[in-house]
Amino acid sequence: MKDIPERSITPLADNEDAGFELSIRPRSFDEFVGQEKLKENLRIFIQAARQRGEALDHVLFCGPPGLGKTTLAHIIANELGVGIKVTSGPVLERPGDLAAILTNIGDRDILFA
Repeated sequence: MKDIPERSITPLADNEDAGFELSIRPRSFDEFVGQEKLKENLRIFIQAARQRGEALDHVLFCGPPGLGKTTLAHIIANELGVGIKVTSGPVLERPGDLAAILTNIGDRDILFA
């Protein structure tokens, strides 16, 4: 029997998981299934921001897990051609944590928290 490399199972994502997740995540609105009205509105917002040469206004997604909030944030970043920084509330323990993220974010980049 071949030796199978040992891999620990944890609820936390590692670099290998993150790479796999990005490879299956839709990268454009055309690849994103459902939410047609929302996608059309976002396309208009993005087009307007590009035409003005400005950053996209704030966008708030809310809802339970699994609706595509993170995927839509990545699609918006891709459509705008900007970077995205993803974080979550529990990661931000001290006021300095948020300051560190904001100082390292680029012009017009997206912060998804």
